[in-house]
Amino acid sequence: MVTVCFNSARTIGHTLESFFGQDHQQKELVIIDGGSSDATLDIVRRFPQDDIRIFSEPDRGIFDAMNKGLDRFTGEAVGYLNSDDRFHDGGVLSAVSAALDRADIVFGDIDFVSDHDSGRVVRRWRSTPYRRGAFASGWMAPHPSLYVQRRVANAVGTFDLRYRISADYDWMLRAFELHGFTALLERRVFTDMMVGGNSTGGGLRTYVKGNLESLHSRQRWLGAGPIDYALFAKPLGKVLQFHHSWNGPNPWRRSPMAVGSRD
Repeated sequence: MVTVCFNSARTIGHTLESFFGQDHQQKELVIIDGGSSDATLDIVRRFPQDDIRIFSEPDRGIFDAMNKGLDRFTGEAVGYLNSDDRFHDGGVLSAVSAALDRADIVFGDIDFVSDHDSGRVVRRWRSTPYRRGAFASGWMAPHPSLYVQRRVANAVGTFDLRYRISADYDWMLRAFELHGFTALLERRVFTDMMVGGNSTGGGLRTYVKGNLESLHSRQRWLGAGPIDYALFAKPLGKVLQFHHSWNGPNPWRRSPMAVGSRD
């Protein structure tokens, strides 16, 4: 696993708690810190250090930090757990490991939550299986639920830093559409993602910029025109993820902790 963070003291405790709560024993967490000036690293060092490797230095933003994580993970598979997100339950990594025995790329579902103390779900992303050409139809996998074999990471390469919002979309498009890797949808919630981060908390301007960046990626790799079907279908799909507030059981709910995010 790779977690990137910057001044994430309000949230990273939740993230690490859920990592160490996994029943899968063979796990590694690479923490790429952007030079935090708050208590982020102090909190990280309160947790057992055998399964954590910490790198702290300035970076050029979240996707630059993610690239550093790609360069430094040592296992045979990798995924990202953002510093304001957490695993949905203790069996996620075991399910991912079993699924990666059958496919090069594995992805699942995510719940968007208002905070990790209440676990109140404000939006659900329920994935559909990948079919070749799906990105041109507005499809994408939720990046916080994506796990890939090392050979996938090596073939796809780094996140393209020209995309400030949608570098993860561009990376996934290349992984799914350009290399012929096998992809498997695991029908379970992998991640509880707190709203308000890099892609969900920037308002309308960020939303529009992200969609235009995604269009540019499709133009570059898929030969899309100035306007394509996915430019409308992709945002429409997200509208269907919203629902009225729901207070289902949260297996991680416990005593209150403050919350925040890296942007």
